[in-house]
Amino acid sequence: MADVTKSELASVPAFQSLPDEELEWFLKESEEIHLATGDMPFHENDVADAMFVILDGELQARWDQGGDLMVINIGPRSVTGKLPFSRMTHFTVTVRAMTPTRGLRLPAAKFTALIQHCPEMAKQLVGVMSDRIREVTRMESQQAKLAALGKLSAGLAHELNNPASAAKRAASQLRAALKRIKDASHELGARDLTQPEKSRIEAIEQQFLAYDRIPPDALRVSELEDEIDRALRAKGFNDMWQLAGDLARRGFDAASLAPLLEGFDAATVRAALVRFTAAIEIFSLVNEIESSTSRISDLVRAIKEYTYMDQATVQDVDIVHGLENTLTILNHKLKRGITVQREYPQKALLVHSFGSELNQVWTNLIDNASDAMNGSGTLEVRAFLDGDCAIVEIADSGSGIPAEVQPRIFEPFFTTKGVGEGTGLGLDTVHRIIRKHKGTISFQSRPGRTVFRVSLPVSNAALSPH
Repeated sequence: MADVTKSELASVPAFQSLPDEELEWFLKESEEIHLATGDMPFHENDVADAMFVILDGELQARWDQGGDLMVINIGPRSVTGKLPFSRMTHFTVTVRAMTPTRGLRLPAAKFTALIQHCPEMAKQLVGVMSDRIREVTRMESQQAKLAALGKLSAGLAHELNNPASAAKRAASQLRAALKRIKDASHELGARDLTQPEKSRIEAIEQQFLAYDRIPPDALRVSELEDEIDRALRAKGFNDMWQLAGDLARRGFDAASLAPLLEGFDAATVRAALVRFTAAIEIFSLVNEIESSTSRISDLVRAIKEYTYMDQATVQDVDIVHGLENTLTILNHKLKRGITVQREYPQKALLVHSFGSELNQVWTNLIDNASDAMNGSGTLEVRAFLDGDCAIVEIADSGSGIPAEVQPRIFEPFFTTKGVGEGTGLGLDTVHRIIRKHKGTISFQSRPGRTVFRVSLPVSNAALSPH
């Protein structure tokens, strides 16, 4: 029998307001335990054979959740271990005393007697078990969201790094090109050229800069480079092979150089060609910087709209806009070998909703479709109005969902992916978000084609004829 008073046991929330006889029974049937700092009353996978009531001190529970370490502290006046009505056969956590701890231990073998002699206590312990399940589910859901955020962040970092690196590289090359054009312009300025000759050089330069042609393939580049190099060597330029390569890669041929090669002396031609090619490179580098920074700007805009930063939590959300932002966010997974086919209505499909939550739905479905195709195939994204509902269909050409697991794919924590794969959100989360928005989700799957269909009620604005 434990040497603990009824009032001390009654101070534990799970045992408050219980009849004295039930408290006396529990004290009589349980044993008092004392744990030193570092003691472990039970380990993960130990047989679940007892309930513990912590009176003083603090414990810490640890367990593995999909490769991540989960930790929760168990303070004084709390209940842990196996509880009546629980089907747990083995402990799922390892518990360690963080401070000297005193408590009570009731063997699971006495649970049947507890239910018979202490019906009120049994009811309250059921509530404790429900609270525990709710808290663990909340923690695991939060961990899943963090895992999803980490996965998306890694992809976005990669997407942002590519244009940022390209812009940085172009800026560095631009500095060198500006120096070349400055030196060449200075050399041309020092030449004893007449005004008509200067005008001719400027006219030829404008033709060079206006020369707009699709870059040739590698074989054609090699042919053009040889052709230009021969023309330059014929005029005594034996050291301008690099310039010949630069011109060839931009689609120039020997004929385009004739007005310059035939009308000026060698020194003037050299300076002019260096200036021309430097100017062409500067134009190209500026275009590359503009394209790269525009890509960064588009990604930042998509991220902001994806998360609905600085906007009302609940609002009329354009479904197509959300789908496009999600495709932008997941571009790092789709661009390698997946063809995206879109089919959208001309009129906006507005749904009164939590926009960022709906984007979680699109992220999960598109991410799953990408994984199902192993990075190669066709992704179809359709959105249309059907009566008073917005319909979104996301289809992939992957291997399909095995028939034996199809009935379970919306179950909590169910996954066919390995640890660390996928977004971590799960189709259970998708299902709950859609139900929250008073919608439905269904799917059809066979090898070569899987289609998820989401139906959401549209807002009145979407049904307006104007």
